[in-house]
Amino acid sequence: IAMLLGPISDANSKRTVNWEEFQGSPYTSGDFEPAELFYKNDKIGTIFYRHNALNEEIEIKETKNQQGIRGLNRDKNIIIKVDGKPMRFMTFIDKGGKTMNGYLTQLVNGEHYDLYRRVHVKFTEGQKSPNSFVKDTPSRFSQFTEYYVQKKGVDRVDELQQKNSKLFALAENSEQKQMLKAFLKDNGLDVDKEEDLVRLMMFLDRNS
Repeated sequence: IAMLLGPISDANSKRTVNWEEFQGSPYTSGDFEPAELFYKNDKIGTIFYRHNALNEEIEIKETKNQQGIRGLNRDKNIIIKVDGKPMRFMTFIDKGGKTMNGYLTQLVNGEHYDLYRRVHVKFTEGQKSPNSFVKDTPSRFSQFTEYYVQKKGVDRVDELQQKNSKLFALAENSEQKQMLKAFLKDNGLDVDKEEDLVRLMMFLDRNS
């Protein structure tokens, strides 16, 4: 495990910040959760991890009660499996066409399509009130969830907007598009819900 760890720049200064002074958190979970650690296909061991979604950083402990915190190298061959779902550092393209790097969790590993979830955090600086009649606006962390799709054989991961029109655009022909529309309607799916989005992507994969 030590070979997969990397230094966290300014680690001590980051962790001396009192996050309780802000609304929200830079972490997807405040606790260190168990996960299996892999390098490529080789299982290295079990660790406890915490995802800093603000800095796109995975902090780990080898035991939950360990005092020191280390960070994983941002190596695309390192995988942590959380509840059986692989999470790794990847390159992807957001809806604005910007190429980015960060951690994605794979939700669908299909024959034709892969679906990923990204959780990221944005920090907004607080504002002092201009007068005594209005309260100060505290600094806050806001958490967002995005989804990304990759077609097998294509070296590109693109953001998948949760709109019916964007999902139907994945269809390769008009017949497949009509099948997607019918499946969505007949099952009363709401693509704003992750569970329904996963069902739709699995259906698309089976019928591609």
